[in-house]
Amino acid sequence: MTTSVDTSADGIDVAVDRGYFDATRPVDERVELLLSQMTLEEKAGLMFHTMVMPGEGGAVDVGGGAFGLPPVTEMIADKAMSHFNVLGSAGSPSALARWHNALQELAAATRLGIPVTLSTDPRHSFTDNPGTAAMAGSFSQWPEPLGLAAIGSEDLVEEFAGYAREEYLAVGLRVALHPQIDLATEPRWARQIGTFGEDAELTARLAAAYIRGFQGSELGSRSVATMVKHFPGAGPQKDGEDAHFAYGREQVYPGDQAALHLRPFEAAFEAGASQVMPYYGMPVGTDWEEVGFGFNKSVVTTLLRERYSFDGIVCTDWGLLSDGHLAGEVHPARAWGLEDRSVPDRMWIAIEAGVDQFGGEHIPDVLVSLVQSGAVTEDRIDESVRRLLREKFVLGLFDAATVDPAAADEIVGSPEARAGGELAQRKSVTVLTNRSIGRSGGDAQPTLPARRGIRIYSEGIDPDVVAEYGRVVDDPSLADLAVLRLQAPFEDRPGIFERFFHAGSLEFSAGTVAHVKDVAARVPTVVDVFLDRPAILTPFADGVSALLGSYGASARALMDVVFGESAAVGRLPFDLPRSMAAVQESREDVPFDTRDPLFSFGHGLRTP
Repeated sequence: MTTSVDTSADGIDVAVDRGYFDATRPVDERVELLLSQMTLEEKAGLMFHTMVMPGEGGAVDVGGGAFGLPPVTEMIADKAMSHFNVLGSAGSPSALARWHNALQELAAATRLGIPVTLSTDPRHSFTDNPGTAAMAGSFSQWPEPLGLAAIGSEDLVEEFAGYAREEYLAVGLRVALHPQIDLATEPRWARQIGTFGEDAELTARLAAAYIRGFQGSELGSRSVATMVKHFPGAGPQKDGEDAHFAYGREQVYPGDQAALHLRPFEAAFEAGASQVMPYYGMPVGTDWEEVGFGFNKSVVTTLLRERYSFDGIVCTDWGLLSDGHLAGEVHPARAWGLEDRSVPDRMWIAIEAGVDQFGGEHIPDVLVSLVQSGAVTEDRIDESVRRLLREKFVLGLFDAATVDPAAADEIVGSPEARAGGELAQRKSVTVLTNRSIGRSGGDAQPTLPARRGIRIYSEGIDPDVVAEYGRVVDDPSLADLAVLRLQAPFEDRPGIFERFFHAGSLEFSAGTVAHVKDVAARVPTVVDVFLDRPAILTPFADGVSALLGSYGASARALMDVVFGESAAVGRLPFDLPRSMAAVQESREDVPFDTRDPLFSFGHGLRTP
């Protein structure tokens, strides 16, 4: 299959042998045939993986926006890019599918017709952070990964990932920028909500199940490739600060537990994880180089490539090379340890370290210049391009690039997927305490389950949902039961982007504590805390009638547990510390290291 395509400025036709579209040929043969015909510029474009935003209704030529991105038409046609991280939803599944198909048509019109690979951060739960995850929207809604860990079932995690895979496939999403399999060993760290908690063995089991659900028994045309992150484990952030920001750049191992943080990745490799993302963090006080992991040859090549024999794709985390923009704010490149080096120098160091692709960047011209100057050989570029092309072929993108928009509306958020997510939300709720209270006309009974039809005072819950379970009152003194929902505490940080990352103290403010105690003094009170981090619940443990933890559960899911419509089976995926002093004394890399925790990993009461 040969075509002639006019690509030169002087009008000379360049013959292209499109035999790589022949699905009967072996994948390796197809890769080599395509690679042999690629220009340096086309190879360079393949090594960049940045954000892209569909327009409302599936409009294609959308640039700028909060991230200051160029139009996707320019990135495909002029920069030869074909990997994009999708932000937003286009308004409906069918619109997102049509937008995906339009991108594939743009890609098909390029000289070589290399199809686009679309990726996404998690988009099935309750998080809305432009740097880490998207609210479920049209997709089925499940608990956060911490909630899946609270249930602790490999079968359920694989079931979730299977539903998510079908929803992703329906709209053309072929790479999951997850699972996040870091260990939540530092209680203050802002990224814990995306993990499976503090225990290495539980995380390893659930990580493998997650990968099986998304990829299947082996990577193929019905798979969504998984990019496990953040190698070699991003949990041990110094003082719990996140490495998205300069003040959180250091990763430390005071307990010498680096090997423990590798355990989930070992399980992920055994399960066939297709891609790996190193984190921003810069290890301090180890045998590894003191540069961010994406630049770190001792981690990417010596540890990942050589020790673990990983030959899949290694993609850096987003924005390591050049400064980024969000809503008018400038965010310096997360080039930790290399802040004084130029963008080309950083790129060269990362390539030398062994990475294949640069996340959040769209500057292939810099890579072209590095090769033309002799700093990087084209043979080295070919190593990465082979990996990137191979995955496109294995995923079947060269054989069937487009999707069916009508089917997308049926598959995404299907009744079966939604029902599975809603059941998981209920299962994940963790009952920490359930005190007995006196009731009129009878002996003391546990607070939970409560009786329907009673007078209910609530805060943080949609009153229309509360009204389904009893009579809503606006004064706790008139209620039979109060139900309060709280967010785990965090410190408000100044930057727009920083505000999405809940960091700092885990203690509730004096005002919040006083208010909860005041309500609890007037009426039996149930308190539910959204545990995106292990909040210090000491002030409430003995003062409220029932104390619950949740990790992404709708108002109705919570109320079903409170009123006994659903059994709570969740167990804590981490320790809940007793005090900030205990947190500050603990070692960042050591699990279960806070002194005398208020509630320990695995704690969870069953309600009658």
